[in-house]
Amino acid sequence: MWSYPKVFDVLVIGAGHAGCEAAYAAARMGAETLLLTMNLDTIGKMSCNPSIGGTAKGHIVREIDALGGLMGKIADRRGIQFRMLNASKGPAVRSPRAQADKAAYALEMKHRLERTAHLEIQQGTTEGLLTEAGRITGVVTLEGIEYRAKTVILSSGTFMRGLLHIGDTHFSGGRGGDKAATGLSPALEALGFHLGRLKTGTPPRINRRSVDFSQCEEQPGDPGVVFSYDEPEERMEQISCYITHTTPRTHEIIRANLERSPLFSGLIQGVGPRYCPSIEDKVVRFADKERHQIFLEPEGLTTDEIYVNGISSSLPFDVQLEMIRSVVGLEKAEVMRPAYAIEYDYVLSDQIYASLETKRVEGLFLAGQVNGTTGYEEAAGQGILAGINAACKVLGKAPLVLKRGDAYLGVMIDDLIRFELTEPYRMFTSRAEHRLALRQDNADLRLRPLAYELGLITKAQYERVLHKQQTIATQITLLHKTHLSVDGKTTNLASLICRPDWTYEKARATFPHLLQDLGGDINSQIETELKYAGYIERQNKEIAKLDNLDKVRIPKQFDFNHVTGLRAEAKQKFSRFTPENLGQASRISGISPADISILRIAIKRTDDTSLPDPS
Repeated sequence: MWSYPKVFDVLVIGAGHAGCEAAYAAARMGAETLLLTMNLDTIGKMSCNPSIGGTAKGHIVREIDALGGLMGKIADRRGIQFRMLNASKGPAVRSPRAQADKAAYALEMKHRLERTAHLEIQQGTTEGLLTEAGRITGVVTLEGIEYRAKTVILSSGTFMRGLLHIGDTHFSGGRGGDKAATGLSPALEALGFHLGRLKTGTPPRINRRSVDFSQCEEQPGDPGVVFSYDEPEERMEQISCYITHTTPRTHEIIRANLERSPLFSGLIQGVGPRYCPSIEDKVVRFADKERHQIFLEPEGLTTDEIYVNGISSSLPFDVQLEMIRSVVGLEKAEVMRPAYAIEYDYVLSDQIYASLETKRVEGLFLAGQVNGTTGYEEAAGQGILAGINAACKVLGKAPLVLKRGDAYLGVMIDDLIRFELTEPYRMFTSRAEHRLALRQDNADLRLRPLAYELGLITKAQYERVLHKQQTIATQITLLHKTHLSVDGKTTNLASLICRPDWTYEKARATFPHLLQDLGGDINSQIETELKYAGYIERQNKEIAKLDNLDKVRIPKQFDFNHVTGLRAEAKQKFSRFTPENLGQASRISGISPADISILRIAIKRTDDTSLPDPS
């Protein structure tokens, strides 16, 4: 077998959303990087819905951008509709979302990667993993080429032994139209990794010309919504989405054909996401509902394909066609692509460190759906962290491990290493206990200093963040010092803005000689910092307490089975998940405060150094 002449610092397998961010981050840090993909024409492809962001997902995209990633910038440039979800609710749950031109998005991603220094891109199908003495050394491809690398990032998406289902028909594939990766799963199993099986699905696509939009509700976008903290990208033409709904007839068709669904016939073995059920699941689980909402989302400006969001299915094509045509406004719909379910392999979640490096093979990192997650944003978030940490390993730097109080990315990684997944993992704002401190509008303040230290952003980008930080702090101090009379009572501007019926904009309009316009983003952040100051301070104290526990390291070879007084269940869970510190140990499901106290004493006995007080 021929060996490629160059030894890479970082080799990334798969060019989906995780792989693209991983390769870009590693290359930006100066690591000689190879991105290896089965098909150069599907780099950055949106396999399912043509959108970026959404509830909690939008937070992740902004964090990726703060760390110097690509997803937010390309979404800003190739988005065809932007909305701020939960805009009428509190600032912690507001999330940006963009409808993207999926073809333009993928082409833009490919082009930006092609122009990235220290990054090579090649087409090849990885069939095997090369190791020596428990360390990764490279990969072998179907094309008969051996690539050597100091670190490898596996971001295979749904391709590992992927199996597509449409009714009682099933066939091998990584997604509709693409072949599966059949060699990676056996390669991982041969190295001792334990694999599981998950399932996800996608709805049908229909032709725009066959939709009666007069029966649907138009859903226009919102102005001023962006993902990137950098200079605004040039926007594409903006268009509307539409809302419709199922009918009692839709539900009758589904119920009459449940035995033909592989979900109910037992043909599908993988576990699907509860929060994103198929239309069959919805009709069965919510039998009292007369209708279910459906969103009609255009897939781009140069195609008439429409993504029918909310009607994911694995029913036979003939049933799908009848079902679709029973939906309001879709009576004459032309189905261009049928819906399908897909099962695929993933690596069980107790086999990676918080750096995303595997415990079994040094230098091998996992990112994306191979870790049991679902969604472009979750994959991209893992990708950028895996890319950073693979580069850090090669460069002799400490890994970047974000904590739960640092970012949604930290929450996600912490969940992945301490939970036994029973379904594909998706991020929600409810997963973040410190979500008021982890808002989508302050990701740059939280993460860009780290990105600058790692070489992921420029000095100019860093100085812009410092200026923003200083501007907010200076203005808040000024507002506290500026006193005035309102309704016959003396108050200061900060207290006035804190009132429920006042905002920064209202105060600026009322007292233009006292307040200046600092820009919508900064104005909004000042208002949030003032109105929620007490809650933010309380969350910051809670974060500090957690940080103290996270500082108590657990020795790598620590034997939990020899800890006197520790419950058998705790010993079993600690031995399986091998937490790296007391903070991680305390967050494992089923672990009690008493378990942590006993473990802390046992660790102290093995280490003469003083340990921080967790209180």
